[in-house]
Amino acid sequence: MTFSLQTVYGKVQPLDWLVLAPHPDDAEIGAGGTLIRVADAGGHTGILELTRGEMGTLGTPEVRMAECAAAAAHLGLGWRGTLGLPDGGLHDDPVQAAALAAALRLLRPRVLVVPHPSDRHPDHYGAYALGKRAVHLAGLRRADVPGEPHRPGRVLLFQGNADIRPGLLVDVEASLPRWEAAIRAHESQFSGEAVSETVTPEVVDRRLARLGYWGTLARVRYAEAFGIEGELLLDPAAL
Repeated sequence: MTFSLQTVYGKVQPLDWLVLAPHPDDAEIGAGGTLIRVADAGGHTGILELTRGEMGTLGTPEVRMAECAAAAAHLGLGWRGTLGLPDGGLHDDPVQAAALAAALRLLRPRVLVVPHPSDRHPDHYGAYALGKRAVHLAGLRRADVPGEPHRPGRVLLFQGNADIRPGLLVDVEASLPRWEAAIRAHESQFSGEAVSETVTPEVVDRRLARLGYWGTLARVRYAEAFGIEGELLLDPAAL
């Protein structure tokens, strides 16, 4: 089976930040405020949906891709696309990894954000393992992958359905109106009756509670939390 990259919004370009989302709306919920801040600062941002969410109870893949495009405008993304991997079947697989590695070589992100491995959703921790293999593969010159080798300068982990110990906190208070609009653009998922413990109309309120908690740790009102693997080098002159 082969998989191909499809653009949903914007144009393919080298990206400063790229979020790998197992399903539509995951990136908005976990990292949307930070993506807005990076875009407002002049950075090129993007989201790559690994699947089209075709196994979800609500919405069709076509509806969900249209919602992704609408949300992208609120986030200020430069690009958004989907790889078309199987919903419910993300895992550390050589064929999936090669497809994702080719996408990374094309998009060339400086910072890559993937789901935190502690997430209880199988596709989320599967996406973490898949992302790790694809990052390694994309940087190997002799790998049988189209494009020039590329390795992101930093890989961050976004919070999904489980608490994490943050290594990085980002003040997102100013981003919240557009962040909420981006989430609510996924109307098929967050209107009407709840269908699971994670898909509910109260998603914004629940996430705001978490952002408020992380903000307390950072001494701001609201913050997004990211995990970090490896040490973070900081120039003291930037403090």
